Amino acid sequence: MLTNQARLIIAGIFVLMLAFFVYEQVYQLAGVALMFSALLIWGYFKEGPIVIAAKHFHDKNYDKAEQLLKTINKPDLLSKKRRGFYEFMMGGINLQRQDYDAAERHYEVAAQYPLRSVNDHVAALAHVANISIRQHNYEKAGVYLVLAHKHYDKTTAKMKSVLERLDKELKNHQTK
Repeated sequence: MLTNQARLIIAGIFVLMLAFFVYEQVYQLAGVALMFSALLIWGYFKEGPIVIAAKHFHDKNYDKAEQLLKTINKPDLLSKKRRGFYEFMMGGINLQRQDYDAAERHYEVAAQYPLRSVNDHVAALAHVANISIRQHNYEKAGVYLVLAHKHYDKTTAKMKSVLERLDKELKNHQTK
């Protein structure tokens, strides 16, 4: 649960400790300092500040969540679980800002990665379907609703009602 800046500062401290321990010929402590700095650098690329951003996202502090998520220079390097949640949160932030094209792109990517729960996965699919309906892309909406219905039994009652509403809305538009 560190920001990227904090990770780099602490890793720098461990590198300085590594140099000091090598200078003093205390190789066991130098190995420990090397291990901790490598672990922090690995976390910089694979973990990122996703956990802290998720807390802000959950508290509906979208500006702070976005600020933390933008510190991730290469989201492609995040671990699979972190990448899915990164995309899910970026989709939610863009949806709040009414940037529907960006939200749709992020939710499409999020649906390709494992998320926290099946309900989150279905929510990502439902968001893409909903945005597609709003943009009059009914074929794409239908495809994403079919994907969402594959997990229908494992979703909450609220998500089931969202899917049913989207089904009705799609049918209304397709019959016109």
